[in-house]
Amino acid sequence: MELGSKIKQMRQQLSLTQEELADRCELTKGYISQLENDLTSPSIATLYDILTALGSSLGEFFQEEAAEKVVFAKNEFIEKESAGMLQKWIIPNSQKNRMEPLLVELEPNASTAEDFPHEGEEFGYVMEGRIEITLGKRVYSCKKGESFYFTADKPHAIRNKGKTKATILWISTPPNF
Repeated sequence: MELGSKIKQMRQQLSLTQEELADRCELTKGYISQLENDLTSPSIATLYDILTALGSSLGEFFQEEAAEKVVFAKNEFIEKESAGMLQKWIIPNSQKNRMEPLLVELEPNASTAEDFPHEGEEFGYVMEGRIEITLGKRVYSCKKGESFYFTADKPHAIRNKGKTKATILWISTPPNF
């Protein structure tokens, strides 16, 4: 880790000059310049004083931010196949997140198991085929290019009523699958 460049960046974010930072820490402008150019290394006590003047701490300064995983490849998907249905968890470990997206493929006349009422909401976009959504005692039809959205407070299930495979992008919040 290059201490100097990180200190310089923090100083500039606060719109401080080298001289202003030096005055706050009882150091010289020349020392701050050498430090920012990695020509010298501070003692722990001096680094502590500089970071305090910059509104930070040793812990924050040395804490590395974990890189957030943003893109997921097809080979990372988790698949489960059963009775004419293929579920693909397209975001691994999404049950830890606030929403859980799946790709669901249903063969003709196949259906999901009836899901019991639960807290949350369900959203789906039909990518191909035609499905029927049973929500409580009501039945809704949804075809390619259409979407559905409902509160999951009633028993619900989806059935492929078409003659070809149906593919649905299905998102549940909170995770439920």
